[in-house]
Amino acid sequence: MRKISRITTQKKQKHRYNIFLNTPTGDEYGFSVDEEILIKFRLEKGMELSDELIKTLKEQDTLHKVYTLTIHFLSYRIRSEKEVITYLQKKEVEEEQITVIMKRLKQEKLLDDQQFAEMFVRSRMNTSSKGPKVIEQELFEKGIGGQIAANALEQYTPALQKEKVQNLLRKKIKQSSKDSFQKQINQAKNTILQKGFNQQFVFEAIQTMDQEEDTDQEWEALKFQGEKLYHKHMKKYEDFQLKQKVMEGLYRKGFHFDMIQQFVEEYLENQE
Repeated sequence: MRKISRITTQKKQKHRYNIFLNTPTGDEYGFSVDEEILIKFRLEKGMELSDELIKTLKEQDTLHKVYTLTIHFLSYRIRSEKEVITYLQKKEVEEEQITVIMKRLKQEKLLDDQQFAEMFVRSRMNTSSKGPKVIEQELFEKGIGGQIAANALEQYTPALQKEKVQNLLRKKIKQSSKDSFQKQINQAKNTILQKGFNQQFVFEAIQTMDQEEDTDQEWEALKFQGEKLYHKHMKKYEDFQLKQKVMEGLYRKGFHFDMIQQFVEEYLENQE
């Protein structure tokens, strides 16, 4: 048994206390504990401590440090269980301590994967252009899957998805674009699908949107692309072959055949 000879407050951390013990050679520093541990075990001058109790006090203090560290990590934003575990593992916290900390955090309702998932989905819906499939993948990467993820994603209703898809489609179809209307549609469709939206919703949005092209804008875009193709091929081809190369290029870019024909007649033939 060893007796506490004195207890002092640390200068830089007022919530921590140094415990000094009586030894055969005199008064010596033994260990330090947080205020919470001091109060919990009612440590005071003259109290006798067994080696086993000293070991327990040190373990409890280490655990308290880890808990405090975790609370600080949680203070920035809500976290998933996997995020907390990964954080503690990087801090080289022992697995047994991680188990104890996780249990305490859940009991204190500081960790709740369902709540995390619901807030995560709501945030992504409101602040990003991501669809449910991408959000589901992000949840999976944070350790959220199965029914918890499914429940959270119910917030992203078909009506909200359709509205988001329609807004994205309108945004992607730029009036000042130098591409054909059809190419813009295809590019927008691919972009929206990559964001994780249902293919059927994208198809319906394209079908229901006002697809009346701005003829003047389409003609300007065709002329821009046609002139590029002409200058690209003019050094290698001429006459009929040159026309064919330009027409093929414009067709692949999504322009209508009658408009391509008009360009060939009005522009290319004047170059001869």
